Amino acid sequence: MSRLRSTRSELIGATIAAVAVILFSTLLLAHNPRIFWNDDYEISVLPVFADMARAWNHGEFPLLSPFSWVCGNLAGEFQYGVFSIFINALIVCIWKLPLTFSQQAAAVSIAHLAMLSAGAFMLARGRQLSTPLSIFVALVGSLNGWIICWGASDWFGALGAFTWLPWAWWAAERTVNPRRSRWRFLWPAPFIYLLITGGFPYTVLMLGLVLVWLVLRPTFQAGAIDLNRPNGSGRSVNRPYRNRLARIWPLYVGVILGLGLAAPAWLALLDYVQGSARQSLDPSAHWQWLIPWNAWPGLVLPSWTVNWSNFSSKIEPHRAAELACGMVAPAALCLGLVVNSRAVLKKIGWELALLLVVFILAMLPTAGVFRWSFRWLPLLHLVLALCAAEALAAFPQKRRRIAAFLLLLLMLLLMLVGIIAKTGGEHLFPLAWIFFGLALIWLGIESFGFQFASDWSPPAITFVALLVTYFCIPPNGGVPKYNLAQSLLESQPLDPQRLYFSVYPPPETLYRMEAKPAPIGQTVRLGSTSMWAGLRFVNGYSPIRPAGVARELASAIHGEVDPNLAEWLLQHQANEDGLLQRIGIDGIVVAKEFNFAPQPASEWQLVTENDEGRVFHRRGEPLPVVRSVNFFGKNSIARISDIAAGRNCLSVSLDVPVGEHPALIAFSRPFFPGYRARINGNNLAVFSERNLIPLVEVPPGMHGRMTLSYRPDWLIYGGVSAITSAMVWMVSAIFAFCALRRQRWRRK
Repeated sequence: MSRLRSTRSELIGATIAAVAVILFSTLLLAHNPRIFWNDDYEISVLPVFADMARAWNHGEFPLLSPFSWVCGNLAGEFQYGVFSIFINALIVCIWKLPLTFSQQAAAVSIAHLAMLSAGAFMLARGRQLSTPLSIFVALVGSLNGWIICWGASDWFGALGAFTWLPWAWWAAERTVNPRRSRWRFLWPAPFIYLLITGGFPYTVLMLGLVLVWLVLRPTFQAGAIDLNRPNGSGRSVNRPYRNRLARIWPLYVGVILGLGLAAPAWLALLDYVQGSARQSLDPSAHWQWLIPWNAWPGLVLPSWTVNWSNFSSKIEPHRAAELACGMVAPAALCLGLVVNSRAVLKKIGWELALLLVVFILAMLPTAGVFRWSFRWLPLLHLVLALCAAEALAAFPQKRRRIAAFLLLLLMLLLMLVGIIAKTGGEHLFPLAWIFFGLALIWLGIESFGFQFASDWSPPAITFVALLVTYFCIPPNGGVPKYNLAQSLLESQPLDPQRLYFSVYPPPETLYRMEAKPAPIGQTVRLGSTSMWAGLRFVNGYSPIRPAGVARELASAIHGEVDPNLAEWLLQHQANEDGLLQRIGIDGIVVAKEFNFAPQPASEWQLVTENDEGRVFHRRGEPLPVVRSVNFFGKNSIARISDIAAGRNCLSVSLDVPVGEHPALIAFSRPFFPGYRARINGNNLAVFSERNLIPLVEVPPGMHGRMTLSYRPDWLIYGGVSAITSAMVWMVSAIFAFCALRRQRWRRK
């Protein structure tokens, strides 16, 4: 019964932590309705989510999208959480509501922030911290500067994955606890699955670091005990190693089950990234967004401004809003290390070691497909909050008073240095005065000695400090914002039956609100915004940009193509036998910044011209998505009828003339390895022209129904792995439940 009451109180506390974050987010929305909708969220994440909701409404799995070629493989892009049950369920529910774009983005982000807060609370409670200190950890872990300024409002994949890291950490710590049942390996699997499918490789790296830390901690602790054990104790020398193995094997099993559940997601990424632009990063990218050594005062004063290396590798002044953590945590930890270092190191030495590792990683250049080391900051904030909470828990009333006084001195010192060295930033005042007042309030509470107020002062001060931070310092100050209107849900002035190629300049410079405050995008359809209206575009937002159309058209991340190449294509490859016609492009959008048009003029007509640009259509009816072609001069022309085009599968009735030459069937959709074709029970080879579109040769005299389906090996093997892991987990869970029932029955 005591365990049941403890579980009930933990769930209530987790709910309170989630509600506190929802309240916090609601206040932010009242201050700025667009705070959760910026940059990538606008032209990438939210349009894709709308397309995923459309897919589920049509009874299709959102594996592929027909509305963008560059961003056509939603599963391979990884960042959209295609294989996450939580993200898909959330999208389906939210898109049933009559919300605007910014409200949809806010709903998705706030739901994840609430779950992140609840997970951080459970992680802290699992370490026997009090409810107020656990809520303190939850607030710092879910509302810190990096999560709000980047994860919740720009790079959603970072939030979608990190939401589950505290849960996975909490479950992993339960798993390595030998006092729990032998079924404890069940705990980590679902959270590791949700973390991996959340869509951010950096968070998978963070999880790996935490798991290694969890494995090393009991190993080294057991090793220390073994060194002190006399050899003549009569016990086997190998026994300690068996004990260590017995302690960590459930964690290994849980991790393997979690990896198996998430296999389709990470196998898709590994397959999709091969030969992509992500594998050929400019070396300078690994030196961007490192935390400068002199930026760390931002942990206490987020307006702190020093030079950072930005996306363009330029060294420019940048305020440390990403380091915001409510100012209490660094002061409490510093006091613990200064005043009671021996006790603190003994209690949280391993946590401090983890904090130091993450601290160093955030300042080091990256390697491989990873870039921008400041992405380690969410983990740093979480570990910092845990260490600070442990330090606060060890403080007597007098020491907590000293911590508040230390924070007051830190604020005065940083204000003075900021004014003299001009590092305080343009938002130093009134932010510093408000923080100074909060430090005074904390000192007053601790001085009067009211236990209830003293217990709840750290989370309360943190809540107010973070709220004031985002009121005074605009989040996402360094990324573009676009004015995208709800009219983007309508297709006008474009034709949903046509495939468009849009030529526009880089959006992050020429379409941001500072340059174009009026609504934009109705004609040019930046990034993946064509998905809102169900318009078929070659363009799309993709950081990976796989081999194929993205390479042939020199597509950049935000969907724009190289203007010189675009001009050459429109001048020399827009004719009847040109590349654009071969892949099925029958619509051209040219932004007003460019003065070229598709040639020859006899094949194209100008159908719309407005302030954004010009729209050209190929004369005649739109090109069908399936055509019988003679690209190589050796194929007969088949009769095609009854085309049924889905996302992941397409079928068509074929009648190939009898003769010597097979028919060549071209499908106007982006090519990805993994397409399979069948007709009358026979398999047909699927190939491509320059990795642009799928092509299938059908033998002469063949007639019947041909299907082209996307079933790559990674989907087959990943699906088998996921189903097998799910079955193992569910069967084990049933046995664990039965064992628990028997145990309770025996106690009665």
